Amino acid sequence: MRFTVDRLDHVVLTVSDIELAAAWYQRVLGMERDAFGADNRTALRFGGQKIDLREAPNLAQNVAHNRQSARADFCFVTAVGPEDVVGHLHSCGVVIERGPTHGTGALGPVTCVTCRDPDGNVIEIASYLE
Repeated sequence: MRFTVDRLDHVVLTVSDIELAAAWYQRVLGMERDAFGADNRTALRFGGQKIDLREAPNLAQNVAHNRQSARADFCFVTAVGPEDVVGHLHSCGVVIERGPTHGTGALGPVTCVTCRDPDGNVIEIASYLE
């Protein structure tokens, strides 16, 4: 039977320090922190998705073959313009690596501002606004 994928539910991100990563994603991207499972694992929720955080030394679980941190490249969509994103990132002390620049998102043209999280993962913050 053939099927189609509806949406992305969650991803697992390997980080060097769960507390540092969770605090950054909460402060900079406004994500909500959540504990789940019998062992109180950490998740970051936004919209209808979540990012589960796994600390680099705790890799005994079923994980991808590349077990290093700083290997992700995310593009998050926001409902505000790039000027607001730049202002917020500056107020959080986050270095902007690139942008605003124009690119192509899943739904068409976007304007992106790019920075990095504490583990060096590439974080694009995109807007579909004109």
